[in-house]
Amino acid sequence: MGILYIVPTPVGNMEDMTFRAVRILKEADLVLAEDTRTSGNLLKHFQIQQHLLSHHKFNEHGTSASIVERLKAGQTIALISDAGTPGISDPGFFLVREAVRAGIEVQTLPGATAFVPALVSSGLPCDRFCFEGFLPQKKGRQTKLLSLVDEERTMIFYESPYRVLKTLQQLAEVMGPDRQVSACREISKVHEESVRGTLAEVIAHFQEHDPRGEFVIVLAGKPT
Repeated sequence: MGILYIVPTPVGNMEDMTFRAVRILKEADLVLAEDTRTSGNLLKHFQIQQHLLSHHKFNEHGTSASIVERLKAGQTIALISDAGTPGISDPGFFLVREAVRAGIEVQTLPGATAFVPALVSSGLPCDRFCFEGFLPQKKGRQTKLLSLVDEERTMIFYESPYRVLKTLQQLAEVMGPDRQVSACREISKVHEESVRGTLAEVIAHFQEHDPRGEFVIVLAGKPT
């Protein structure tokens, strides 16, 4: 059988791409990409001439069976997303599960992901944490927030610039305005920034400064 490689790609700085990731993408029989245009630019940057096949959250249930058959036939296939590690708030889980069920070897390369540097640089405890990814946009959002009220571990959320202020305000309503938080944006990019303080302080900052870029919110757990 072939091997399914899960290959992280840079979340910002192209220098975060590993030598091994470049080699695997060059050697693979096929590269699966979340957006072939975005990934085409990445491959061009690293001078990788490779066939790309679209594989994203809207088609993964339909394409995974044929991909598994290619792997069974001996092909080496690499999966990448637009940025970061596939499967972490990105397509990847479904295909990995189907490959594992079929007895196919899955190798995940270590590499870029946004929440780890945001967590470590937050100044909040990172020995124990929970990753929540994106909160539900509407249905179930309040229920999810209420379920985390008594969480003692540091909590990590992904958020867009269009909803980050609203999310911080909702966290303050549920957790209290004095809870410590770090809002990190543009990880590994030129304008990377971490705004730290209480929820009230960080909310005040973004009421005066328009949020820009993708955010990782790192929130302190309930004091013990």
